[in-house]
Amino acid sequence: MTGEETRTIMSPPTRGPAQEADLRTSHAPAWLMRLVIAGIVLTALNLRPAITSLGALLEEVRDGLGMSGSVAGLLTSVPPLCFAVFGVMAPRLARRFGLPAVVCAGMLAIGTGLVIRPFTGNTVGFLAASALALMGIAVSNVLMPVIVKRWFPDRVGSMTGLYSMALALGTASAAAVTVPMTRSLGGGWQAGLGVWAGLAAVAVLPWLPLVRAKGTALSVERAPAPAPAGRREPASAPDGRRQSVPAPDGHPTPDGHQESVPGPDGRRESAPAADRRREPAPLRITRSRTAWALAVFFGLQATAAYITMGWMAQIFRDAGVPAGTAGLLLAVTMVMGVPLAFVIPRLATRLPHQGPIVIALGLCGFAGYAGLYLAPAGGAWAWALLLGVSNCAFPLALTMVGMRARTGAGVAQLSAFAQSTGYLISIPGPLLVGVLYQHSGGWGLPIALMAGLMVPQIVVGVLAGRDRTVEDEAAR
Repeated sequence: MTGEETRTIMSPPTRGPAQEADLRTSHAPAWLMRLVIAGIVLTALNLRPAITSLGALLEEVRDGLGMSGSVAGLLTSVPPLCFAVFGVMAPRLARRFGLPAVVCAGMLAIGTGLVIRPFTGNTVGFLAASALALMGIAVSNVLMPVIVKRWFPDRVGSMTGLYSMALALGTASAAAVTVPMTRSLGGGWQAGLGVWAGLAAVAVLPWLPLVRAKGTALSVERAPAPAPAGRREPASAPDGRRQSVPAPDGHPTPDGHQESVPGPDGRRESAPAADRRREPAPLRITRSRTAWALAVFFGLQATAAYITMGWMAQIFRDAGVPAGTAGLLLAVTMVMGVPLAFVIPRLATRLPHQGPIVIALGLCGFAGYAGLYLAPAGGAWAWALLLGVSNCAFPLALTMVGMRARTGAGVAQLSAFAQSTGYLISIPGPLLVGVLYQHSGGWGLPIALMAGLMVPQIVVGVLAGRDRTVEDEAAR
């Protein structure tokens, strides 16, 4: 094949995101696509057990490390803090090292952090090891929508649903089985938390061949494109063979050889350098109102999710529900995302405006918090179901990230901006719940706070759901 006819899905370092987004993955080998899907699913399974396993054993961890309620609130705020700090680095790391390498490293960080943190013996070490695991989760969080958009551009809704469903399954499984598994392992909370490192180790495996295959087995064929305006076709040599004529736009010549092109200063430069100069400038994402609305929506739904994951089991336990049952109730809340995370993205992609879905999810949240306030033990299963439906704002937010940008590069920027800004917004929520709980001596004020945050979440979600793209808004 000639240089014009062969491109790689995972680009070499000299190719920018604009060129990479043009690659047609529909002709990729079947084994490769299956490996990518396996990597997506296994990665998604690992994005929440580090958090929900801790929520199920929070009382035991607090007693073992001597934490106060306020410090425990700080602990539940660490996930969004790490997601905000480290998530913004993900697009740059992906451009430098490639998507498979960064996600693979993220899974290694999760496994390492989960192995270390139960055995540090003090709060500072526990927080540091948790931060390592959460760093791996943060970069993978941001890159999952990018992988879906790049590899499955015609199946954003279904693939986002698959990814979200796997994420919800991992979340619910950790909440449901951590307590009984801890008992079966001898009753020590350290073993109950550390065992989840094994799942992260498994998630490394599908990414390893993708990292090694970069630039070789990932080749796909493209039909030769028509010569752009200004390009001269190859001339015939005296012996009748075709010979290369320098192409002014810096692409490889038809025989596959690289050539130099005039640079801005008149001197010759390599074609890769010319390609980098021609790449479009990054979006001024902060000029987009939709990007800001989506970031705030993401932040408020993350606030609700991390309060739920960190504190809901404790709310039920304080209401007299046994520890094992409280873990199951948290699991029910999380497992609601398994079917709905597949249905909601597909429904969202069929609607011109996602506002009605935002409103329906918010109303479920109001009902769940009202029940949790009035009869936390009596209607526990109903409140767990309602809050589980409300928490499905997360897959909806991910779907809107893929819908509110036209290009892979735009999705990467929007994903990093919305998630990093959103997680910054969500940091105070779990911490404030811990402080209110400690100083008020009950759950009335924290639950009122959770319910009150549903109002702005609905408002900004409706704004983010409008049919427009961040590229158009940033250009204006």
